[in-house]
Amino acid sequence: MPPAPSPWFSPDRHADRRPFLLARNRIVAGIRAWFTEREFLEVDCAALAISPGNEAHLHAFATELIQPDGSTERRYLHTSPEFAAKKLLAAGETRIFTLGHVWRNRERTPTHAPEFTMLEWYRAREDYAAVIADALALVRLAAEAAQTRLFRWRGRAADPFATAEWLTGNDAFIRHAGVDLLSTLREDGTADTEALAAISPVAFGKDESWSDIFSRILSEKVEPQLGLGRVTVLHEYPAVEAALARTSPRDARVAERFELYACGMELANGFGELTDAEEQRRRFISEMDVKERVYGERYPIDEELLAALAIMPPASGVALGLDRLVMLATGATHIDQVQWTPVP
Repeated sequence: MPPAPSPWFSPDRHADRRPFLLARNRIVAGIRAWFTEREFLEVDCAALAISPGNEAHLHAFATELIQPDGSTERRYLHTSPEFAAKKLLAAGETRIFTLGHVWRNRERTPTHAPEFTMLEWYRAREDYAAVIADALALVRLAAEAAQTRLFRWRGRAADPFATAEWLTGNDAFIRHAGVDLLSTLREDGTADTEALAAISPVAFGKDESWSDIFSRILSEKVEPQLGLGRVTVLHEYPAVEAALARTSPRDARVAERFELYACGMELANGFGELTDAEEQRRRFISEMDVKERVYGERYPIDEELLAALAIMPPASGVALGLDRLVMLATGATHIDQVQWTPVP
């Protein structure tokens, strides 16, 4: 049996990690300067939240808030600063970014950690093409700060300076999995599980939903082929996978959602933001119904967020995993190598 690795604070191991960490600091400094030059305000969002997010397969850390009178209330460490940031947009801020820690339970792999750093930014009254351009520029910035011309990960490579590949979700599924997603979606955007099951190239359980099958095809067939040679912008996600994104005015079957990939790794997830409070409530309830069915729990809905959406201007936003970007820019092979103090 091989010996256990030395702890991250061992001088020899820290010496190995230190070049990655110094590059991380250069990237962070560059990101802050980039946003400041474009008149964004850096905001600091509270980590404790009434709701950690209402997506079925996101898992939070819960705690108890004890009031001075001894009464307790449930709170969660946020899985994203999104809800707080949208309240700031409703308050009147127009260009904001936040760079801070978020927490997600049940996540621990070479590219996942229970606590990690997320860069999130928003542009009020601007189309989501603007934030896609931002994300591509930040990828190039990271490469420059790390002094690399090529991202590498598990035998795959991508040139961060090459013109990005743009693929719709449907085109990506046709090309890499032989699946016409749009043929399994009705005109109103609702999903036909039987239609997708009939053409799925991957195995799935008998009780799995359209979204379950979609996720399996995405992870097994599509994602490994994205961001090879150059960065891929995967856009026009199916509306049923829209989460907090608005539906495309051109086609009710798709939404203004994109993800950024390099070397088969997802780096960013962005939306043209949904501002319809009632539609957002419906989606949250639907997601929590799935969560309760699959995991036996549900998270509360943040009523303050829904009130904010009612007065929030049109906006676009992105969440980018800083640690993953640093990994690709530095050639690190595990997320622990690019975190100053990894979660024990």
